Amino acid sequence: MAETPTPDELLALRNQIDTVDRELLALLNRRAGLAQAVGELKKKEGSVVFRPEREAQVIDGLKAVNQGPLKSESVAPIWREIMSACRALETPTRVAYLGPAGTFSELAALGFFGSSIVRVPCASIDEVFRTTTAGAADFGVVPVENSTEGVVARSLDLFLTTPLFIIGETSLFVQHNLLRKENSLHDIEAVCAHPQALAQCHLWLSNHLPNVERRPVASNAEGARLASENPRLAGIASERAASEYGLHVVAPAIQDDPHNRTRFAIVTHPDRHPQPKASGHDCTSLVVSVTNRPGAVHDMLVPLKHYGVSMSRFESRPARSGQWEYYFYIDVQGHPDQAHVAQALKELRDVCAFFKLLGTYPIDVH
Repeated sequence: MAETPTPDELLALRNQIDTVDRELLALLNRRAGLAQAVGELKKKEGSVVFRPEREAQVIDGLKAVNQGPLKSESVAPIWREIMSACRALETPTRVAYLGPAGTFSELAALGFFGSSIVRVPCASIDEVFRTTTAGAADFGVVPVENSTEGVVARSLDLFLTTPLFIIGETSLFVQHNLLRKENSLHDIEAVCAHPQALAQCHLWLSNHLPNVERRPVASNAEGARLASENPRLAGIASERAASEYGLHVVAPAIQDDPHNRTRFAIVTHPDRHPQPKASGHDCTSLVVSVTNRPGAVHDMLVPLKHYGVSMSRFESRPARSGQWEYYFYIDVQGHPDQAHVAQALKELRDVCAFFKLLGTYPIDVH
């Protein structure tokens, strides 16, 4: 049987931790000073502060040399916060996302950029695009795909009509919770949530609240806000939203898929940020269309096969022309700075009636 540690042993270990903490603080301030020096050089040469490929390389490098006991998956969130705090010393980063406070989009923004940002909550995905296009935010965070419900159609459609392009991605484990002022499932008039969340919780709602109205709203956090004002309403949102609006988690983890994840794109205006350089593990996103003729889609994919470029996503969306034409949203592995990727994209462009590069960026670092 293990011996109970003595108070003196615990005190000695805590004193060692306090010493290490002070050493860490000194090192972090040293790093912040170096970051400030880098910022001054960037100002002189007119380059941007935030480089997603550089941050991805830093995190990858640290994970590669990590010897534990700190788990490698803990490295990315720790260093994102450190880099976020250092960036904030150079210039505040304004990030637009689907608000209000407590949405999964806000969690994605904080997970990607760290908490040292200026938050710009928006009422809709359209407003995120407008705010970022107008320059009121440096970057926007928009959901593009869910592991249960598939693509977020509105985000894909807006890529066609705005100049924004993708410079990063992040994915988020999405746990939906039923939130309410009363800690009970009784006497609920309606469940308010984003349509995607309502769809992702369809089975649970059908089994536990079969006769309750499902009321779509602009965001899950908006549903939580409404539930905080009306005891007959419930919302579907995160634990953060429950805390934000003073609600009970009446039923946790009600999503139909226990591994439910949402992928978010980080967007910006090309006039304010350059395309990220190759990081070594990159994704290139594009949208194309082809003339309506036999074999057109096959011909479109031939250059990718010929040059050995792997396709990781292929989605179609109606072109809304009334002619049964479609846009195809494609993700391929690699960066246009790589010769085989550049040649494949060149030949793909030649066989397409429409071709738009949506962005090239480091694959999500966990």
